[in-house]
Amino acid sequence: MTATDESFLQEASRRVVVDVTVDRPASAVWAELTEDDPMSSYCRAISSITWTSTRPLGVGATRTTRVLGGLIRLDERYPHWDEGRRKVFVGVRTLPPVLSRVAEEYLVEPIDADRCRFRWTAVWEPTLIGRPIGPVGRAIFASIARDIERHFGES
Repeated sequence: MTATDESFLQEASRRVVVDVTVDRPASAVWAELTEDDPMSSYCRAISSITWTSTRPLGVGATRTTRVLGGLIRLDERYPHWDEGRRKVFVGVRTLPPVLSRVAEEYLVEPIDADRCRFRWTAVWEPTLIGRPIGPVGRAIFASIARDIERHFGES
């Protein structure tokens, strides 16, 4: 996998963004995003997410995400972690090697005591192996986006 940092979030041409108002406090949304195995209960494409570093989580934290029943494994590292507000991960490795670069940003901003804004951004660049299955990759990210929007939009 090509080494990358959070600047890839601005440079990437392949991207999906979800921006929703959530009827829950920002602290509750952040807690959900950093719990054990976050997102796999409501994102159909995500099989599991496992933190591979110890708590407390912060810059340098790592996790492994398994997608499509474990057919794709993504090892991730967090170069940015602003507790309670913003975290960014970059991909370290995918198995099989279908992505050359990937990054995601999670931004939680309070609106008032009972509501917040949550924005999730995912960007990626396929490898030569991953390019022929490009529509599958787009479909995976689009599915995750729809599930995030449904989950947090209905809270």
